Amino acid sequence: MTMMAMAREERADFLALLTTLPPEQWDAPTLCSRWRVRDVVAHVVSYEELGKRGLAARFVKGRFIPDRVNDVGVSEYNTRSPAELLELLGDHLEPRGLTAGFGGMIALVDGLIHQQDIRRPLGLPRDVPAERLRRALKAALVAPPIRAFWRARGLRLVATDLGWSTGSGPEVRGPGESLLMAIAGRRVAVDELTGPGQVTLAARIAR
Repeated sequence: MTMMAMAREERADFLALLTTLPPEQWDAPTLCSRWRVRDVVAHVVSYEELGKRGLAARFVKGRFIPDRVNDVGVSEYNTRSPAELLELLGDHLEPRGLTAGFGGMIALVDGLIHQQDIRRPLGLPRDVPAERLRRALKAALVAPPIRAFWRARGLRLVATDLGWSTGSGPEVRGPGESLLMAIAGRRVAVDELTGPGQVTLAARIAR
């Protein structure tokens, strides 16, 4: 399956989750400390309507700092109602523009991580399809905004449920979803991992 096809499926799964949430959960906290559920959804859809000029303008407004650029998009979209955000996501199950970059890699990794950012605090676990998770783990390690390469450097990552591993050095072992969330900087996930490299990864996330 292509990266783009997996990105579409991930967005469809994300949409299916969001349609089940009652109104009060749209204001619930997520693993993104500054963002509520509606803010995370706003972030995921905030690049879909931008052409080249709009994208350039947003980067200028955010001073070319990724977190600030994302915050600009969230502030422009998080005032929309849940119904409006759901409609926008439904209209853009096929990523376009920036999120379609690298064959859909950006949309897949961003969507998968952020869906888990919402699910974990709400106590709504899922079994992420193994092929998507393998692709997301590999892609996250080369995506500069995620900083996963820096957190994982000098460590060997082993996804015990996927038959997947990468790197060399002290080993960090655990479920693939936990590994992905940990290298993406989610502190809660690193406690689900084991191995001699776990302490090093935890220390890097705490910074």
